Amino acid sequence: MTLYIARETSKLWKRICKETSVEILLLAEKWKFLLAGLIFQYIHGLAARGVHYFHRPGPTLQDVGFFLLPELGQDKAYISETVFTCVFVSFVLWTFHPFVFHSKRFYTVSLWCRVLACLVASQFLRIITFYSTQLPGPNYHCREGSKLARLPRPESVLEVLLINFPSGVLYGCGDLIFSSHMIFSLVFIRTYHKYGTKRWIKQLAWLLAVTQSLLIVASRKHYTVDIVVAWYTVNLVVFFVDSRLGELPDRTNGSPSPLLPMSIKDKDGRTKEENHKLLNGNSGDTADWRPRTQINGKLLEDGKNTVDAAVNGI
Repeated sequence: MTLYIARETSKLWKRICKETSVEILLLAEKWKFLLAGLIFQYIHGLAARGVHYFHRPGPTLQDVGFFLLPELGQDKAYISETVFTCVFVSFVLWTFHPFVFHSKRFYTVSLWCRVLACLVASQFLRIITFYSTQLPGPNYHCREGSKLARLPRPESVLEVLLINFPSGVLYGCGDLIFSSHMIFSLVFIRTYHKYGTKRWIKQLAWLLAVTQSLLIVASRKHYTVDIVVAWYTVNLVVFFVDSRLGELPDRTNGSPSPLLPMSIKDKDGRTKEENHKLLNGNSGDTADWRPRTQINGKLLEDGKNTVDAAVNGI
């Protein structure tokens, strides 16, 4: 048993090292895109923090979701966050599965470049939307009488740039249309639906997306319009990004890295496939793949010449 564990551990370590070497090559090529995407995550948080200074609490707007779904209450607001955390963590772990498992369909660096492109495009539209019109927040800490509903004038630029993390992110107000949680969830689920392999996980993921939408409204964290706009906007953004970026390299058939040579040639500059053809008596030309008969160590072509040669004892 100990020997088996040691052998499998060694194989796993070799697999991780091999995958890491390939991903490092991709990272060296695409690190600028990844860095830009991560920087925009901070810009998005900074914009959400900035709109909080313009927020003015008021009566909760009439909403069909509030009418249909009972209010969970402030003590149960964590339920929607729990669902979102499960989706987020599960997706991040799945994107790194090529380092561990044999079955792999994508390169992690390339996948995250595509994911960040979808997130940045969606968040850019979100920033424009919630700065265009500030709605009174329906969340408990955004209502009239809450100390967090209004932010005092910042004393310095540094106070704004630090965005009071993490409470400034968790207790923001004014960044409503459209839901940031749904942006992440829909982008992640759409990505797994395209590149994942387990059908039941895909179905479960979409069920979680619908469940999270209902829980966000029931928790009064967003209006129903914030969820509805997120559903069609994010899906359109992902469709547009996919059409512009093209397909990722498919690794299911063991295709090599796009940064590595397609084949390894021997000292004579010929591929192994070419050598195999030559050993079998066939040239590289497909038109010359004719059956041959071996007589006295010589390869003779099938047909009249072969018969004549055999009769004459050649």
